[in-house]
Amino acid sequence: MSYVFMFLSVATSNMVATSLAREDKNEVQHQISVLLFVGLTGGLFMLFFTKFFGSWALTAFTGPNNAHIVPAANTYVQIRGLAWPAVLVGWVAQSASLGMKDSWGPLKALAVASAVNGIGDIVLCSFLGYGIAGAAWATMVSQVVAGYMMITSLNKKGYNAYTISIPSLDDLQTISGLAAPVFIMMMAKVAFYALIIYFATNMGTHTAAAHQVMIQTYCMCTVWGEPLSQTAQSFMPELLYGINKNLPKARTLLKSLVIIGASLGLILGIVGTSVPWLFPNIFTSDRKVIHEMHRVLAPYFVALAVTPATHSLEGTLLAGRDLKFVSLSMSGCFSLGAVVLLLVSSGGYGLSGCWYALLGFQWARFFLSLQRLLSPTGILHYEESNDCKPEKLKAA
Repeated sequence: MSYVFMFLSVATSNMVATSLAREDKNEVQHQISVLLFVGLTGGLFMLFFTKFFGSWALTAFTGPNNAHIVPAANTYVQIRGLAWPAVLVGWVAQSASLGMKDSWGPLKALAVASAVNGIGDIVLCSFLGYGIAGAAWATMVSQVVAGYMMITSLNKKGYNAYTISIPSLDDLQTISGLAAPVFIMMMAKVAFYALIIYFATNMGTHTAAAHQVMIQTYCMCTVWGEPLSQTAQSFMPELLYGINKNLPKARTLLKSLVIIGASLGLILGIVGTSVPWLFPNIFTSDRKVIHEMHRVLAPYFVALAVTPATHSLEGTLLAGRDLKFVSLSMSGCFSLGAVVLLLVSSGGYGLSGCWYALLGFQWARFFLSLQRLLSPTGILHYEESNDCKPEKLKAA
């Protein structure tokens, strides 16, 4: 569910970076205050949603064949849900810092939070025996600590992160104009991954277990490509429509990001594939589960290899506010991917079919974004300043 609110993170970094490119610090403070209110409101909403509808949502998602896991999962979700306000407020503060090209503050906060989470897991799970509830409490506390440190880091830059402003209609219109397409983009991505999990879960216990291992390691690896997207969103606005606008330099930056992404993708693909291939017993000793894991190694590698480069391309499109294309292309990839998933599932292609569908989804995103950026009328080539300069956004 947290991925649903990624639009808030993207909107914050984009708006802050754009205002700083115009050297308007007062506007930055106003945007931070308004976005903090939006984050806090969304966090409180999710807290109450988790409290009253968490069990129902888990039951609907897992299906009748896996009803036995709902009580344990609900315990975990209810505890984690207490951190929702801190998580979303922390995301806004973190994204604002990244939009200011400051990565050290968020890095320190995440390092401390990781330490708190690790120590909490050891103490609560290993020594006190609280099991899944202990893991949830450790993660929840670490998220609250991270949120507080993100806000403190933002305050040290001369901005007041404790000032929360209720957005006006104009503010909501501006935020919606940016956030709505990004929300569609994120929802399409989340929905596609959810569909894969849904189809894999209904293929049996061993298949579901194998998919859980592979998708978790896959997600751990794809996180390494996210900084490329954030780098594009932080540095591109100044080059695209700031006071020091420089489109050739923007193209050079994108080229560097894509090269780094391709190299990183190859490394992640090799490492990410080698672990479940050579050391499957780290995850399970069940031979049937291991067999299912090994069947998806080929699409796993190819899908993972292209992901970091895709992040750099999509981050550039977001920085240039080519939002209509981003939302439409991702929606198209989701629609086609969902049809492919339905066909491979009904055709009996098993877990391999699901992962080949994911491969197609990732490469379609890559080629569509690349084609858009290479287009003569794209944001990196169109020289007319009036068209490159971001105007006031209207609600999508």
